[in-house]
Amino acid sequence: MAMLQVIQSWHNPVLDRIMVIVFNDFVGAKGEIWVILGLILFLIPKTLKCGIFILVSYILAYFIGDGVLMELIGRIRPCNVDTSVPLIVKRSTSYSCPSVHSMLAFASAVSVFMNYKRTGIFTLVFAGLIGFSRLYFFVHYPTDVIFGAVLGTIIGYKLAAAKAHAPWPWDERR
Repeated sequence: MAMLQVIQSWHNPVLDRIMVIVFNDFVGAKGEIWVILGLILFLIPKTLKCGIFILVSYILAYFIGDGVLMELIGRIRPCNVDTSVPLIVKRSTSYSCPSVHSMLAFASAVSVFMNYKRTGIFTLVFAGLIGFSRLYFFVHYPTDVIFGAVLGTIIGYKLAAAKAHAPWPWDERR
């Protein structure tokens, strides 16, 4: 909790506004930015496979994180443990661990990275910033974010590994 308290001391009107616009409004309450990116890439023939992997990794991460692990672990969010900290985002009543935003971000970012290294570096950095935003917003503990990032990375990597071994119907047969 000490680390979260230090991060809370960094709040100021300018940074708060930037964080809310970029990491709450733009990313979306359920990480919708990754669905949008996946759909855009899916519609472009050259990036179709990457789009599919982003969408599949999103679905898996969301189901595993929000549908199974959060309820199973049942960790109360820091904002619901210490209600004296003012929030700049809506208070969630769901559980805290793992950070599903981090899972979705890293699963999707790793999917991009495994297909397009240079662009993937940007998406991995962005995923890390999403994870940090969860701490800044006081809605997750650092371990929630780390756990979500690790699980998301595993999901993205395993899907990419499956891509290397699975035939695609539209690939040329030799």
